[in-house]
Amino acid sequence: MPRRIILDCDPGHDDAIALLLAHGNPEIELAAVTTVAGNAGIENVTRNALSVARIAGIAGVPFARGAARPLVRSVEFAPDIHGDSGLDGPALPEPLFDVDPRGAVQLIIDTVMASEPGEITLVPTGALTNIALAARIEPRIVSRVREVVLMGGGVHVGNWNATSEFNIVIDPEAAHIVFNESWPLTMVGLDVTHQALATPQVRERIAAVGTRPAAFVGELLDFFGATYLEAQGFTSPPVHDPVAVAYVIDPSVLQVVKAPLDVELAGTLTLGMTVADLRRPAPADCTTQVSLGLDERRFWDLVVDALERIGDPDA
Repeated sequence: MPRRIILDCDPGHDDAIALLLAHGNPEIELAAVTTVAGNAGIENVTRNALSVARIAGIAGVPFARGAARPLVRSVEFAPDIHGDSGLDGPALPEPLFDVDPRGAVQLIIDTVMASEPGEITLVPTGALTNIALAARIEPRIVSRVREVVLMGGGVHVGNWNATSEFNIVIDPEAAHIVFNESWPLTMVGLDVTHQALATPQVRERIAAVGTRPAAFVGELLDFFGATYLEAQGFTSPPVHDPVAVAYVIDPSVLQVVKAPLDVELAGTLTLGMTVADLRRPAPADCTTQVSLGLDERRFWDLVVDALERIGDPDA
């Protein structure tokens, strides 16, 4: 049976690819898509998600608007990477449907509580605000969620500053809540997503699919590649968020190790740092694990296969 996931995202160029991968792979069933402020403001990222749904031909899946700001801190966006809209570059079509009136947090709670225990996997690829709020408002979801597979953090590297990754540092209090709940949690951090590079060879494979969604991914990578080169010096852009979805599809795509994991909330220079204790084998009751290696070929095979399966929904 397909794994049922809630994709909690802030599209975002790599979030858009993650959504296409989740929709196009038969091992995944999208139970819901929720949005959170991050790469851009909540109105922009929500519209972006709905536009990507039209490009991919996603129908019958509830989409919901989520938190517009972090739990405690001032909101931060990433226009230097994603542009002012959060998805600059491609021309986006008008959405074909509107958001669920319940909002993201309630939709997460309702979906988990209406499903069998262990049925729903949460896949957050943005700030963890919605997930933290859902766990606090309805604590019973924690024991019912199969696992949390999140894109964020890093064991040995940061990107928003020297020690911290963007999704975590923009709402570290939310990350602290999510990391310290008792559900199984896998952190898909920069250590592996910086290996998921859209090289010229990868882009040729995507272009060869020859569909409108594949061309859309090419347009995403045109813009994303230029900003990553200017802002961080990558000659080929890393596509972070689809790696978390790929792990749900095929856990062999990542090398993971169990480790106690927490988030720094007070450091002057290390706010938002994800701290993994790798000094010794994790204790038996450890529920967190971190990813340290990526099978790049298998990852891109999954992305290309998903685009082939999606085809041309508007054709």
